[in-house]
Amino acid sequence: MAVTMAEIQHLRKMTGAGMMDCKNALNEADGDFDKAMEIIRKKGQAVAAKREDREASEGCVLAGTDGSFAAIVALQCETDFVAKNAEFVALTQQILDAALKHKPETLDQLLAIELSNGTVAQLITDKVGATGEKMQLGFYEQITAPYVVSYIHMGNKLATIVGFNKPEVDAQLAKDIAMQVAAMNPISVTPEGIPAEIKEKELEIAREKARESGKPENLIDRIAEGALQKFYKESTLLQQEYVKDSKLTIGELLKKYDKDLEVVAFKRVSLNV
Repeated sequence: MAVTMAEIQHLRKMTGAGMMDCKNALNEADGDFDKAMEIIRKKGQAVAAKREDREASEGCVLAGTDGSFAAIVALQCETDFVAKNAEFVALTQQILDAALKHKPETLDQLLAIELSNGTVAQLITDKVGATGEKMQLGFYEQITAPYVVSYIHMGNKLATIVGFNKPEVDAQLAKDIAMQVAAMNPISVTPEGIPAEIKEKELEIAREKARESGKPENLIDRIAEGALQKFYKESTLLQQEYVKDSKLTIGELLKKYDKDLEVVAFKRVSLNV
């Protein structure tokens, strides 16, 4: 039986596959829409298997909020050309919308969410078949807090989310903190949040430098501790200099607005930035 243009366009809308791929799948399935969907899905799986060893270092990073919940998703692909394609960005947005609606805790839970035209994982596989490029949901981060904010840097390669301890926060302040996280890439909110192995590594590097420069052995640990404090100022959000006013730390900036206001968590995801 001959397939109609309306059927081809409907299948294309559901799968993201090319017009000829949709036409061929419908012809192969004798017009059976579900079978045609499966044919396209299997094609995507075959392409994905062939390109498994390829590097997917490009992509699109988006973030958003829903009430007290914030999320970041990063859909990765092989080339910047595909990453900037409107349909690829739309798929990333669809995945983010699913995250904001269902609020999964993990990336695997996000991939398993059922949408109208398949699971999130299946939608990605379908897009692999349509583009011929390896794709993967490379990152998923989420925060729940009384107040949350998101920031997407120009170009969709970098995004941040930040959570605060109070339900009402000045919107511009919240955005500025999210932009600070994007620009300065802190490791944690405070020194207490830095993993012990990172602290020990920084101390060891400082000790080695002090010894190489000929410092007395009895001063090595004191010098290393000083270096660690400097590391905290560079790498913890509250001790960092505010990028818009270096006379203030982020901790001091928060206190200017509200002495009890705190950042409880942040997440940052970037691709090639």
